Amino acid sequence: MSSQGSRAEAIGTFDEHLLGWLGDEPDAVGDARRIREIAEEFAEGFSTLATIGPAVTVFGSARTPRDHPDYALAREVGACLARAGYAVITGGGGGAMEGANRGAREQGGVSVGCNIELPHEQALNDYVDIGIRFRHFFARKVMFVRYASAFVICPGGFGTLDELFESLTLIQTGTIRHFPVLLAGDGCWEAMLRWLRETALAGERIDPEDLDIMRVVPDPAEIGPIVDAAYRRQQAEPRTKPLPGA
Repeated sequence: MSSQGSRAEAIGTFDEHLLGWLGDEPDAVGDARRIREIAEEFAEGFSTLATIGPAVTVFGSARTPRDHPDYALAREVGACLARAGYAVITGGGGGAMEGANRGAREQGGVSVGCNIELPHEQALNDYVDIGIRFRHFFARKVMFVRYASAFVICPGGFGTLDELFESLTLIQTGTIRHFPVLLAGDGCWEAMLRWLRETALAGERIDPEDLDIMRVVPDPAEIGPIVDAAYRRQQAEPRTKPLPGA
C-alpha cells in the first residue's frame, strides 16, 4: 500500500482531510466537493436555527459526570436561561452540555445541540430538542456565535477554553458585537484570571478593558437579568451596514 493510502486511512474526520494537506498534488475535484459540503453544512445550520429566537450558548466539559456539582451547575444554568425566555445552545454532547440542555428542557425551553463528528463518536444527548450534526468544527463554531445573545462558560477542558478565548478574541477585535461572556460558578476561575492579570496584562499583551469582557457569575439565578440587559442593548444598537456591493 502506498504511503498516501496509509495516511488517508489514518485521517479520520472531515476536518483532518481538509486541513491535512502535506504537499500532495492539488485535488481540484475533491476541493470543489469539499466546498459544496461546507456550504451545505452552513445552509443547514442557518435554516435550522433561524427561528429559535433569542438564545444563549453554554459551553462546558463533556467529561463532567452526572453526579458532579458542575453538572448540577450547568443544569441550573440551562433552567435559569429557559425561565428567562432564552433558547439554550450547546455542543449537544454529554457532561455539562447535557446538563444545560436538560435544565432547559425541564423548564419548557428550547434545547439545541450542535454536535460534531469525532473519531470517538459523540452522540447527541437525550435532552436535545433541535439537533444538528456537523462535520467541520468551524461551521459549528459559527452557529454558536451567530445565534447567541451571550456565552455562559461552565468549567471544562481544552474545548471549553478554546471556545472561551475564541469568543474573547472575536469581541476584543470587534469582529462580533460585544455581548456578555459569563463564567459560571465560584472557585474555579480565580487562577486563570490571576494569570491573565499578572502575566498577560502585566506584560501589556492585553488591555485592562479586555478583562472586563468576562464576568464571574457564582449564582446561575443572576444570569437571566444580565443577559436581558445585554439583549436590550443589542436590540437598540443600529443594524450592521450592508456588505459592499449588496
